[in-house]
Amino acid sequence: MILNKSTRYALYAAMEMARAGDRSVTVGQVARRYRIPAGALAKVFQQLVRSGVANGTRGIGGGYRLARPPARLTILDLISIYEPPRAAGRCVLADRIEKPCDDYPACRLRRLFDEVDEVTRSTLQSVTLETLVR
Repeated sequence: MILNKSTRYALYAAMEMARAGDRSVTVGQVARRYRIPAGALAKVFQQLVRSGVANGTRGIGGGYRLARPPARLTILDLISIYEPPRAAGRCVLADRIEKPCDDYPACRLRRLFDEVDEVTRSTLQSVTLETLVR
């Protein structure tokens, strides 16, 4: 599984917010710790706020906090913000612009990768942010 940069940055940001508990974390703190460009990370935090994962406070003493307890936020919840799920009936082996193959219903490779995809999603759904940061 290859995650885009925004997804990776969101996971780092969420872990830092979970570790901070009731304290706010700033873009600068997370950017320094993970050597992430602050501008890109700021956009990630904005998306986390729009998605209802984080709350932001401006001004002195401001920053970001999780909007819900880390025990109620799964890794799949975070990844799903930035990585849309594969459309039903869409083969992981096909190029994005390629038309569906004629053998889709019977393809053994497709069934294998569908199973791998399901196991991966299930695992990511079973791991909470709280578990990850412990």
